[in-house]
Amino acid sequence: MEDGDRPRPKGDAASKLASEDLGPYSQDELQERIELLETEIARVESHRLKAAAHRDAAESLFGRKK
Repeated sequence: MEDGDRPRPKGDAASKLASEDLGPYSQDELQERIELLETEIARVESHRLKAAAHRDAAESLFGRKK
């Protein structure tokens, strides 16, 4: 089973953020949080694209893994 096929752990960071009560946050704090999350999404997406390019290069060199 590949890593992407495995279930996410219940205590991962995204699950913790999704369950947090946002009520206590001010408008400014919520905007700051959105900006931080958007930056993190861009970082993760960049890493995902680099990993996909690396995998594609390996598959083209060695053939697709079955």
